[in-house]
Amino acid sequence: MTEASGQGGGAIAPSRLWVAFGPGLLWAATAIGVSHLVQSTRAGASAGFGLCGVILLALILKYPFFEYGPRYAAATGNSLVEGYAKVGRWALWLYLFITVLTTGVIQSAVVMFTAYLLGFAIGVEWHLPVLAAGVMIPGAALLWWGRFRGLDFAIKVIVLLLGLSTLLAATVSVPRAQFSTLAIWPENLVGSILPFAFLLALVGWMPSAIDISVWSSLWTLAKNDTSGRVCSVETARQDFLVGYVGTAVLAFAFVTLGASVMFGSEQMFAQEGTLFSTQLVELYSSTLGGWTRPVVLVAVVTTMLSTTLTVLDGGPRAIERTIFVLRTPNPVRPPVSCGPVYWWSLVALVSLTLIVMAVFIGDLTTMVDFATTLAFLTGPLLGYLNLRAVTSDEMPPQHRPGRAMLVVSWTGIVLLGGTGLFYLGSVIS
Repeated sequence: MTEASGQGGGAIAPSRLWVAFGPGLLWAATAIGVSHLVQSTRAGASAGFGLCGVILLALILKYPFFEYGPRYAAATGNSLVEGYAKVGRWALWLYLFITVLTTGVIQSAVVMFTAYLLGFAIGVEWHLPVLAAGVMIPGAALLWWGRFRGLDFAIKVIVLLLGLSTLLAATVSVPRAQFSTLAIWPENLVGSILPFAFLLALVGWMPSAIDISVWSSLWTLAKNDTSGRVCSVETARQDFLVGYVGTAVLAFAFVTLGASVMFGSEQMFAQEGTLFSTQLVELYSSTLGGWTRPVVLVAVVTTMLSTTLTVLDGGPRAIERTIFVLRTPNPVRPPVSCGPVYWWSLVALVSLTLIVMAVFIGDLTTMVDFATTLAFLTGPLLGYLNLRAVTSDEMPPQHRPGRAMLVVSWTGIVLLGGTGLFYLGSVIS
């Protein structure tokens, strides 16, 4: 999916890439969450390797929309928020509406998931709001004292543990895998074994919702600010590519876990993602030996912990930037550092999460379904806005996407948009 930038292209020196390395990993930490731990594993548990082609197609079609975030930031020195502003203020208001409406609900679900798994891992049965506070307060403290540099370092450590443990677990389970189920397209699965709604959820959240591309552009600018160096467009793109490829590899690793240990086990799997993930841990350890239990526990806990940390930072960072640009039309250079709006948004997000978990825990699944459906339906529109940003006059011509990326972009917009319209039609009828 990469292409020469028009200014030398070629390989990036390792020292230059290491200085800029980080935003792509933060994006990957955000993406590797429920979509991987639940959706990918459930795909393997239900269909073996029969949905690998669908997952690969989703990864290919969505790649340009996510890559346009760091590309735009590195080329223009601005985030995609400013890119949306160039399209029109309606685009900014739309993005702010989606972010405010979904971030709190998604954060509540992610933290609930993380808190439940943490309690399961350490063997305590505290109330979920208490465990949630134990997850979010240290995360908020890390952002307060360490700022972006602290988040950057913590995510590198967590993702390293996540990657090693997940790949080890998948490798150990490979001998049990039934690769005869591998298929390019699930011709006889959808409608009989798998409901169409699950396929939509799998595609819609593989690897993540398109709105987090804005977070990626903001993290690119924050990395430049903390490192004191402005990375080139090629360096930013290669950093993102590392994170994206890692995200794809781990998606198939979780499919392998589900296909190897859960597929054909004749067990009834829980619909709730939290219970489903603990079933994976117990079935994995009972099938392959007790020594594997800590490996899978580390994989599932770090998967959700990494997402919790990045959502804690990404949501408030995006809200702060959007409000600033709405208040200051045509800013020369918006500040990168986090200001009062960021911290008040963070406090509001943590408070809202605790309230939702304490009061509306029984309705959380419905709320999450609404938020994920909204993100899925608005994804093609946000993808179109990303495309408008990187092909605008603000982008230097040599850094605009090439023909191949444009073809994939428009194909993704048409297919994802068409699927969304088909889904709306089926719901209305």
